[in-house]
Amino acid sequence: MDKSDKIIVGISIGDLNGIGIEVILKTFEDKRMLDFCTPVLFGATKVISYHKKALRIETPVHGITSINQINHSKINVLNIWKEEVAIEFGTATKVSGEYAAKSLAAAVEHLKDKKIDVLLTAPINKENIQSETFNFPGHTEYLEANLEGKSLMILMTNELRIGLITGHIPISKVAESLTPELIKSKVETMHMSLMQDFGIDKPKIAVLSLNPHCGDKGVIGTEDDEIIKPTIEKIRETGKLVFGPYAADGFFGSETYKQFDGVLATYHDQGLAPFKALSFGKGVNFTAGLNAVRTSPDHGTGYDIAGKNMANPSSFVEALFTGIEVFKTRKEYLELTHNPLIVK
Repeated sequence: MDKSDKIIVGISIGDLNGIGIEVILKTFEDKRMLDFCTPVLFGATKVISYHKKALRIETPVHGITSINQINHSKINVLNIWKEEVAIEFGTATKVSGEYAAKSLAAAVEHLKDKKIDVLLTAPINKENIQSETFNFPGHTEYLEANLEGKSLMILMTNELRIGLITGHIPISKVAESLTPELIKSKVETMHMSLMQDFGIDKPKIAVLSLNPHCGDKGVIGTEDDEIIKPTIEKIRETGKLVFGPYAADGFFGSETYKQFDGVLATYHDQGLAPFKALSFGKGVNFTAGLNAVRTSPDHGTGYDIAGKNMANPSSFVEALFTGIEVFKTRKEYLELTHNPLIVK
Protein backbone atom coordinates (compact mmCIF):
# COMPACT_ATOMS: atom_id res chain seq x y z
CA MET A 1 0.00 0.00 0.00
CA ASP A 2 1.28 3.44 -0.92
CA LYS A 3 1.65 5.55 2.22
CA SER A 4 -0.51 8.29 0.70
CA ASP A 5 -3.32 5.74 0.28
CA LYS A 6 -3.33 4.69 3.92
CA ILE A 7 -6.53 5.24 5.87
CA ILE A 8 -6.13 8.17 8.26
CA VAL A 9 -7.73 7.46 11.63
CA GLY A 10 -8.37 10.53 13.74
CA ILE A 11 -8.43 9.79 17.47
CA SER A 12 -10.02 12.02 20.10
CA ILE A 13 -8.17 11.32 23.34
CA GLY A 14 -11.15 11.42 25.71
CA ASP A 15 -11.03 12.38 29.38
CA LEU A 16 -7.44 13.26 30.26
CA ASN A 17 -7.76 11.72 33.72
CA GLY A 18 -9.07 8.37 32.48
CA ILE A 19 -7.61 5.39 30.62
CA GLY A 20 -8.18 6.70 27.09
CA ILE A 21 -4.62 7.78 26.38
CA GLU A 22 -3.30 4.59 27.97
CA VAL A 23 -5.27 2.29 25.67
CA ILE A 24 -4.30 4.43 22.68
CA LEU A 25 -0.59 4.14 23.49
CA LYS A 26 -0.85 0.41 24.17
CA THR A 27 -2.71 -0.12 20.88
CA PHE A 28 0.22 1.28 18.93
CA GLU A 29 3.04 -0.23 20.99
CA ASP A 30 3.37 -2.78 18.19
CA LYS A 31 4.73 -0.85 15.19
CA ARG A 32 2.97 -3.26 12.84
CA MET A 33 -0.29 -1.47 13.65
CA LEU A 34 0.97 1.36 11.47
CA ASP A 35 0.71 -0.98 8.47
CA PHE A 36 -3.08 -0.73 8.72
CA CYS A 37 -3.59 3.00 9.12
CA THR A 38 -2.08 6.38 9.91
CA PRO A 39 -3.17 7.48 13.41
CA VAL A 40 -3.64 11.14 14.30
CA LEU A 41 -4.27 11.96 17.97
CA PHE A 42 -6.01 15.27 18.63
CA GLY A 43 -4.51 16.77 21.79
CA ALA A 44 -1.05 17.88 22.84
CA THR A 45 2.33 16.16 22.96
CA LYS A 46 2.84 17.46 26.53
CA VAL A 47 -0.25 15.57 27.69
CA ILE A 48 0.75 12.41 25.86
CA SER A 49 4.29 12.61 27.25
CA TYR A 50 2.95 13.02 30.80
CA HIS A 51 0.90 9.83 30.41
CA LYS A 52 3.83 7.96 28.86
CA LYS A 53 6.09 8.85 31.78
CA ALA A 54 3.49 8.06 34.45
CA LEU A 55 2.58 4.73 32.84
CA ARG A 56 6.13 3.80 31.80
CA ILE A 57 5.02 3.27 28.20
CA GLU A 58 7.65 3.90 25.54
CA THR A 59 5.41 4.23 22.46
CA PRO A 60 6.99 7.01 20.35
CA VAL A 61 4.84 9.86 19.01
CA HIS A 62 5.34 12.53 16.37
CA GLY A 63 4.15 16.04 17.20
CA ILE A 64 2.63 18.17 14.43
CA THR A 65 0.80 21.50 14.23
CA SER A 66 -1.11 20.88 11.01
CA ILE A 67 -2.77 17.82 9.49
CA ASN A 68 -0.67 18.47 6.40
CA GLN A 69 2.44 17.52 8.38
CA ILE A 70 1.40 13.95 9.14
CA ASN A 71 3.98 11.22 8.85
CA HIS A 72 2.41 7.97 7.62
CA SER A 73 5.06 5.91 9.40
CA LYS A 74 4.48 7.39 12.85
CA ILE A 75 1.85 8.02 15.54
CA ASN A 76 0.98 11.64 14.95
CA VAL A 77 -0.16 14.01 17.69
CA LEU A 78 -1.85 17.09 16.28
CA ASN A 79 -1.28 19.84 18.84
CA ILE A 80 -4.53 21.77 19.21
CA TRP A 81 -3.52 23.53 22.43
CA LYS A 82 -0.17 24.72 23.82
CA GLU A 83 -0.96 25.52 27.44
CA GLU A 84 -0.15 23.28 30.39
CA VAL A 85 -3.07 21.13 31.52
CA ALA A 86 -3.46 19.74 35.04
CA ILE A 87 -3.84 15.95 35.04
CA GLU A 88 -5.30 14.15 38.05
CA PHE A 89 -5.61 10.46 37.32
CA GLY A 90 -8.88 8.91 38.43
CA THR A 91 -10.66 12.21 39.08
CA ALA A 92 -13.46 13.80 37.08
CA THR A 93 -12.43 17.45 36.85
CA LYS A 94 -13.81 20.38 34.92
CA VAL A 95 -10.45 20.72 33.18
CA SER A 96 -10.31 17.12 31.96
CA GLY A 97 -13.84 17.45 30.59
CA GLU A 98 -13.06 20.75 28.89
CA TYR A 99 -10.05 19.36 27.04
CA ALA A 100 -11.85 16.15 26.12
CA ALA A 101 -14.42 18.36 24.39
CA LYS A 102 -11.67 20.33 22.62
CA SER A 103 -10.11 17.12 21.33
CA LEU A 104 -13.45 15.81 20.07
CA ALA A 105 -14.45 19.09 18.42
CA ALA A 106 -11.16 19.34 16.53
CA ALA A 107 -11.37 15.72 15.38
CA VAL A 108 -14.94 16.15 14.16
CA GLU A 109 -14.03 19.29 12.21
CA HIS A 110 -11.25 17.39 10.45
CA LEU A 111 -13.70 14.54 9.76
CA LYS A 112 -16.21 16.96 8.22
CA ASP A 113 -13.46 18.45 6.06
CA LYS A 114 -12.38 14.94 5.00
CA LYS A 115 -8.90 15.51 6.38
CA ILE A 116 -9.28 12.22 8.26
CA ASP A 117 -11.13 9.10 7.06
CA VAL A 118 -12.32 7.53 10.31
CA LEU A 119 -13.03 8.90 13.77
CA LEU A 120 -12.08 6.76 16.79
CA THR A 121 -13.16 8.23 20.12
CA ALA A 122 -11.64 7.46 23.51
CA PRO A 123 -14.08 7.51 26.46
CA ILE A 124 -15.47 10.75 27.88
CA ASN A 125 -17.20 11.51 31.16
CA LYS A 126 -20.73 12.55 30.22
CA GLU A 127 -21.01 14.84 33.25
CA ASN A 128 -17.81 16.88 33.35
CA ILE A 129 -17.76 17.42 29.58
CA GLN A 130 -21.00 19.41 29.70
CA SER A 131 -20.65 23.11 28.82
CA GLU A 132 -22.17 25.83 26.67
CA THR A 133 -20.51 24.27 23.62
CA PHE A 134 -21.17 20.63 24.56
CA ASN A 135 -24.72 20.06 25.76
CA PHE A 136 -25.35 16.47 24.68
CA PRO A 137 -25.99 13.15 26.49
CA GLY A 138 -23.00 11.59 24.74
CA HIS A 139 -20.84 11.15 21.65
CA THR A 140 -23.67 9.82 19.47
CA GLU A 141 -25.93 12.84 19.89
CA TYR A 142 -23.02 15.26 19.41
CA LEU A 143 -22.00 13.55 16.18
CA GLU A 144 -25.55 13.56 14.83
CA ALA A 145 -25.73 17.33 15.45
CA ASN A 146 -22.44 17.94 13.63
CA LEU A 147 -22.59 15.42 10.77
CA GLU A 148 -25.20 14.48 8.18
CA GLY A 149 -27.75 11.71 8.70
CA LYS A 150 -29.75 10.10 11.50
CA SER A 151 -27.60 8.24 14.01
CA LEU A 152 -28.03 4.76 15.41
CA MET A 153 -25.83 3.48 18.23
CA ILE A 154 -24.75 -0.09 17.47
CA LEU A 155 -22.76 -2.16 19.96
CA MET A 156 -21.11 -5.00 18.10
CA THR A 157 -18.81 -7.99 18.01
CA ASN A 158 -18.23 -10.42 15.16
CA GLU A 159 -21.44 -12.31 15.97
CA LEU A 160 -23.68 -9.72 17.62
CA ARG A 161 -24.86 -6.24 16.58
CA ILE A 162 -27.30 -4.47 18.89
CA GLY A 163 -28.82 -1.11 17.96
CA LEU A 164 -30.91 1.11 20.20
CA ILE A 165 -34.32 2.48 19.20
CA THR A 166 -34.15 4.92 22.13
CA GLY A 167 -30.79 5.95 23.52
CA HIS A 168 -29.67 8.15 26.40
CA ILE A 169 -33.08 9.00 27.86
CA PRO A 170 -34.67 8.26 31.27
CA ILE A 171 -36.46 4.91 31.48
CA SER A 172 -39.64 6.83 32.36
CA LYS A 173 -39.59 8.41 28.89
CA VAL A 174 -39.04 5.23 26.86
CA ALA A 175 -42.67 4.11 26.33
CA GLU A 176 -43.88 7.53 25.20
CA SER A 177 -40.90 7.88 22.85
CA LEU A 178 -41.52 4.55 21.14
CA THR A 179 -43.53 5.60 18.07
CA PRO A 180 -44.07 3.80 14.75
CA GLU A 181 -42.10 6.56 13.02
CA LEU A 182 -39.10 6.12 15.32
CA ILE A 183 -39.13 2.34 14.95
CA LYS A 184 -39.32 2.60 11.16
CA SER A 185 -36.46 5.11 11.12
CA LYS A 186 -34.17 2.96 13.26
CA VAL A 187 -34.97 -0.20 11.28
CA GLU A 188 -34.19 1.65 8.05
CA THR A 189 -30.90 2.95 9.45
CA MET A 190 -29.82 -0.48 10.67
CA HIS A 191 -30.92 -2.15 7.44
CA MET A 192 -28.91 0.33 5.36
CA SER A 193 -25.88 0.06 7.64
CA LEU A 194 -25.85 -3.74 7.49
CA MET A 195 -25.77 -3.52 3.70
CA GLN A 196 -23.32 -0.66 3.12
CA ASP A 197 -21.10 -0.99 6.19
CA PHE A 198 -20.99 -4.77 6.62
CA GLY A 199 -21.69 -6.08 3.10
CA ILE A 200 -24.85 -8.06 3.98
CA ASP A 201 -27.13 -8.19 0.93
CA LYS A 202 -30.36 -9.26 2.64
CA PRO A 203 -30.01 -8.46 6.34
CA LYS A 204 -32.21 -10.17 8.91
CA ILE A 205 -33.20 -7.93 11.85
CA ALA A 206 -34.87 -8.74 15.18
CA VAL A 207 -36.79 -6.19 17.27
CA LEU A 208 -37.10 -6.71 21.03
CA SER A 209 -40.28 -6.12 23.01
CA LEU A 210 -40.72 -3.22 25.40
CA ASN A 211 -42.55 -5.17 28.10
CA PRO A 212 -41.77 -8.49 29.80
CA HIS A 213 -43.18 -11.45 27.84
CA CYS A 214 -44.14 -9.04 25.03
CA GLY A 215 -46.85 -7.66 27.31
CA ASP A 216 -48.67 -11.00 27.77
CA LYS A 217 -51.50 -9.87 25.48
CA GLY A 218 -51.98 -6.62 27.35
CA VAL A 219 -51.70 -7.93 30.91
CA ILE A 220 -48.27 -6.32 31.44
CA GLY A 221 -48.51 -3.59 28.80
CA THR A 222 -50.09 -2.80 25.44
CA GLU A 223 -47.19 -1.17 23.55
CA ASP A 224 -45.93 -4.39 22.00
CA ASP A 225 -49.32 -5.35 20.54
CA GLU A 226 -50.44 -1.83 19.64
CA ILE A 227 -47.20 -0.21 18.44
CA ILE A 228 -44.26 -2.55 17.85
CA LYS A 229 -45.94 -5.56 16.26
CA PRO A 230 -48.09 -3.61 13.73
CA THR A 231 -45.08 -1.48 12.80
CA ILE A 232 -42.96 -4.55 12.12
CA GLU A 233 -45.71 -5.98 9.93
CA LYS A 234 -45.84 -2.73 7.93
CA ILE A 235 -42.06 -2.76 7.48
CA ARG A 236 -42.12 -6.38 6.29
CA GLU A 237 -44.56 -5.38 3.54
CA THR A 238 -41.67 -3.42 2.00
CA GLY A 239 -39.63 -6.61 1.67
CA LYS A 240 -37.31 -6.17 4.63
CA LEU A 241 -36.61 -9.21 6.79
CA VAL A 242 -37.65 -7.78 10.14
CA PHE A 243 -39.06 -9.99 12.91
CA GLY A 244 -40.43 -9.64 16.43
CA PRO A 245 -41.15 -8.42 18.95
CA TYR A 246 -39.08 -10.87 21.00
CA ALA A 247 -38.99 -10.94 24.80
CA ALA A 248 -35.43 -9.93 25.63
CA ASP A 249 -34.73 -12.48 28.37
CA GLY A 250 -35.56 -15.53 26.27
CA PHE A 251 -34.02 -13.99 23.16
CA PHE A 252 -30.58 -13.73 24.74
CA GLY A 253 -30.92 -16.72 27.05
CA SER A 254 -31.63 -19.08 24.14
CA GLU A 255 -28.96 -17.43 21.94
CA THR A 256 -31.61 -16.58 19.35
CA TYR A 257 -29.57 -13.48 18.55
CA LYS A 258 -27.17 -15.72 16.62
CA GLN A 259 -29.87 -16.17 13.95
CA PHE A 260 -29.92 -12.45 13.08
CA ASP A 261 -27.58 -9.95 11.45
CA GLY A 262 -28.81 -7.15 13.69
CA VAL A 263 -30.93 -6.66 16.80
CA LEU A 264 -32.84 -3.54 17.84
CA ALA A 265 -33.44 -3.04 21.55
CA THR A 266 -36.18 -0.68 22.66
CA TYR A 267 -34.05 1.04 25.32
CA HIS A 268 -30.45 1.45 26.42
CA ASP A 269 -29.95 -1.14 29.17
CA GLN A 270 -32.14 -3.74 27.46
CA GLY A 271 -29.52 -3.92 24.73
CA LEU A 272 -26.31 -2.96 26.47
CA ALA A 273 -26.63 -5.06 29.63
CA PRO A 274 -26.72 -8.42 27.80
CA PHE A 275 -24.23 -7.17 25.23
CA LYS A 276 -21.63 -6.29 27.85
CA ALA A 277 -22.31 -9.49 29.78
CA LEU A 278 -21.59 -11.46 26.61
CA SER A 279 -18.64 -9.49 25.27
CA PHE A 280 -17.35 -6.77 27.61
CA GLY A 281 -13.83 -5.71 26.73
CA LYS A 282 -14.09 -7.04 23.18
CA GLY A 283 -17.03 -5.04 21.89
CA VAL A 284 -17.16 -1.93 19.73
CA ASN A 285 -19.51 1.05 19.73
CA PHE A 286 -20.26 1.99 16.12
CA THR A 287 -22.33 5.02 15.13
CA ALA A 288 -24.37 4.01 12.09
CA GLY A 289 -26.47 6.24 9.87
CA LEU A 290 -24.11 9.19 9.50
CA ASN A 291 -22.07 10.29 6.50
CA ALA A 292 -18.78 9.44 8.23
CA VAL A 293 -17.44 6.45 10.15
CA ARG A 294 -17.03 6.61 13.93
CA THR A 295 -16.19 3.84 16.39
CA SER A 296 -15.18 3.65 20.04
CA PRO A 297 -14.39 1.00 22.66
CA ASP A 298 -17.24 -0.44 24.73
CA HIS A 299 -15.89 0.79 28.09
CA GLY A 300 -15.83 4.06 29.97
CA THR A 301 -13.16 6.30 31.44
CA GLY A 302 -11.95 3.66 33.92
CA TYR A 303 -11.14 6.16 36.65
CA ASP A 304 -10.59 3.34 39.15
CA ILE A 305 -7.54 2.06 37.26
CA ALA A 306 -6.38 5.27 35.58
CA GLY A 307 -2.65 5.94 35.87
CA LYS A 308 -1.93 2.39 37.08
CA ASN A 309 -0.98 0.78 33.76
CA MET A 310 -3.79 -1.76 34.19
CA ALA A 311 -6.08 -0.90 31.26
CA ASN A 312 -6.73 -3.55 28.61
CA PRO A 313 -6.59 -2.12 25.07
CA SER A 314 -8.48 -5.04 23.44
CA SER A 315 -11.73 -3.13 22.88
CA PHE A 316 -9.86 -0.10 21.52
CA VAL A 317 -7.95 -2.34 19.10
CA GLU A 318 -11.23 -3.88 17.95
CA ALA A 319 -12.71 -0.41 17.49
CA LEU A 320 -9.74 0.60 15.37
CA PHE A 321 -10.00 -2.43 13.06
CA THR A 322 -13.79 -2.12 12.87
CA GLY A 323 -13.53 1.51 11.78
CA ILE A 324 -11.02 0.61 9.08
CA GLU A 325 -13.11 -2.31 7.77
CA VAL A 326 -16.36 -0.32 7.79
CA PHE A 327 -14.67 2.52 5.91
CA LYS A 328 -13.43 0.10 3.24
CA THR A 329 -16.77 -1.73 2.95
CA ARG A 330 -18.76 1.50 2.72
CA LYS A 331 -16.42 2.92 0.11
CA GLU A 332 -16.80 -0.23 -2.00
CA TYR A 333 -20.58 -0.21 -1.59
CA LEU A 334 -20.86 3.43 -2.66
CA GLU A 335 -18.66 2.78 -5.69
CA LEU A 336 -20.76 -0.23 -6.73
CA THR A 337 -24.08 1.53 -6.27
CA HIS A 338 -23.12 4.87 -7.82
CA ASN A 339 -24.97 5.32 -11.14
CA PRO A 340 -25.98 1.63 -11.35
CA LEU A 341 -26.72 0.12 -14.75
CA ILE A 342 -30.49 -0.20 -15.15
CA VAL A 343 -31.55 -3.25 -17.16
CA LYS A 344 -34.84 -2.76 -19.04
